[in-house]
Amino acid sequence: MHPIHRVVILGAGAMGGYFAAQFVDAPGFSTAVLARGERYERLKRGGLVVNGRHYTVPVIHPDEASRPADLIIVALKNYHLPEAMPDLKSVVGDQTTIISVMNGLDSEEIIGAVYGMDKMLYAVSVGIDAQRDGNRISYTKPGKHYFGHAENTHIDARVRRVQTAFERAGIVYETPVDMLRILWWKFMVNVGMNQASAVTRAPYGVFQTSPEAGALMEALMHEVIVLADRASINLKEKDIADWYTFLNTLSPQGKTSMLQDIEAGRKTEVEAFGGKVVAMGELYNIPTPVNHTMLRIIQVLERNAV
Repeated sequence: MHPIHRVVILGAGAMGGYFAAQFVDAPGFSTAVLARGERYERLKRGGLVVNGRHYTVPVIHPDEASRPADLIIVALKNYHLPEAMPDLKSVVGDQTTIISVMNGLDSEEIIGAVYGMDKMLYAVSVGIDAQRDGNRISYTKPGKHYFGHAENTHIDARVRRVQTAFERAGIVYETPVDMLRILWWKFMVNVGMNQASAVTRAPYGVFQTSPEAGALMEALMHEVIVLADRASINLKEKDIADWYTFLNTLSPQGKTSMLQDIEAGRKTEVEAFGGKVVAMGELYNIPTPVNHTMLRIIQVLERNAV
């Protein structure tokens, strides 16, 4: 496989904007954002502003794409994925690798079912405190980005190709041996941190200092650990404590994506967090009362947004 040159990003929110800026700044890449409709017009008109710097990133309309990408980074909200899936067809080729930095547990299988799991790598981003306001994206911590196959005792050419691209773009990464464990660990973090912050309207600093906020977050996470054990995923109570190592590096004023959505009156990803936990609990006949309650509260907040 030839080195990665053409990078296409689907989703220009906080995460997509971060990756776009990194690849635009690095030499040797041709970077573009894939979009249609209002998002296409907005990005063509205003570009992106990342940490105060304006980026005029090329924008490709799916109906006008002419060449496949070497690397596609999917950085959408979960509820946007179904409608956006057909748009990827124009930029997927035989040599394309796709990574999804979306939240939740399902996006890789959803994309892979259409475009081939052989093209997919699992991926999660941890510790990045990016926030979006319109086309303006800011972050103080770039975090670490994990990717690979489900199991990585041997690093194959597809993974090594993305590793080299991330190194050239200055993106801190790690390829763990057990990628599914990391995927579930990030899911556990999102279920606890995002949902607890959304209902308490609290930034990271509150969870860094408040035992009560931490207890709520940990109760949500504990239900994920019980489900992980049933799913034969190596997730333990110690992993909750390990999250605080990352949490304490984040800006105290920083906010989770779900809190940003609640404050902006936008739809949240609660179905991919609490909704997924409740669904798995029903499948495995395991009670998930904390997530069930959180799901209902956040649904009420969404439907009564002002």
